[in-house]
Amino acid sequence: MTLPTLRVRGVDRLIDTTLVMGVVNASPESFSDAGRFSTLDSRIELAATLIEAGADVLDVGGQSAITGVPEIDADLENDRVVPIVEWIRSTHPNILVSVDTYKPRVVEASLAAGADIINDVSGLLYPEVASLCARSGAALVVMHTAAPPKVRKQDADLYSDIGAEVRDFLTMKSDEAVAFGVPRESIILDPGPDFAKTPHQTLTLLRQIAGVRELGRPLLLALSRKDFLGAITGRSPRARGAATDAALAHFAAVPGGIVRVHDVAAAVDVIATVEALNGLRDIAVDYVLPDEIRHEPRQA
Repeated sequence: MTLPTLRVRGVDRLIDTTLVMGVVNASPESFSDAGRFSTLDSRIELAATLIEAGADVLDVGGQSAITGVPEIDADLENDRVVPIVEWIRSTHPNILVSVDTYKPRVVEASLAAGADIINDVSGLLYPEVASLCARSGAALVVMHTAAPPKVRKQDADLYSDIGAEVRDFLTMKSDEAVAFGVPRESIILDPGPDFAKTPHQTLTLLRQIAGVRELGRPLLLALSRKDFLGAITGRSPRARGAATDAALAHFAAVPGGIVRVHDVAAAVDVIATVEALNGLRDIAVDYVLPDEIRHEPRQA
């Protein structure tokens, strides 16, 4: 298997593991965090916690993808996002910073603040986003969707062959981004679980993910707390941790991707365990587990 490389601001990085992207919600409308991080200080504290837990990438979002709620003004989105990007860039220069947006004004401000990746969940609705990434050298996430941002589309008859249709869409949009100057090595592909997809359609697509992997680009899999996991387990978003971990374990068996998660510490442990069991990492022959982690401390 040939592992993909990702070019970010002129530097090529071999993706020989599964990278962990931590979610920094700067949006009170978030379906998952329900406004828990309502101040700049709390959002920066969250970012710091995710970095300490082992995140490779932080994905900062100022507008929730939740449907039924109008999109916010780009100025408000910038007010939520840019200070966090600036803080991460100034305090943790080795962390990759992604911004979850599709609005050119937000993209421009985020890139100026030091963002490395633009995570465009619109399916490249505005080609100017690709041009901005090309000029800055930032990487671009191209995601599949069959609906405009903020519109919920649940149609059991929407796809005749979802695996092939998603692959064709991502190929077309990647070619479009390249035409606007983005190097193909700077493109990340996202099949868009739950975006304009019923739970059954998402599950079918993820079972066929090998077809998207064949396009040769790193895959971003945003699986954390998603609706399809709720359909499987019958649990609400913050109770889908075990289901999320199971999905991560399934996909981490094949390196070369990025997983977008809320619980970074759990994802790091899942990936380490899966890779060890699959021979992708090892334990030193002479390693002895230290007592401080061999036993739980006694209660006073």
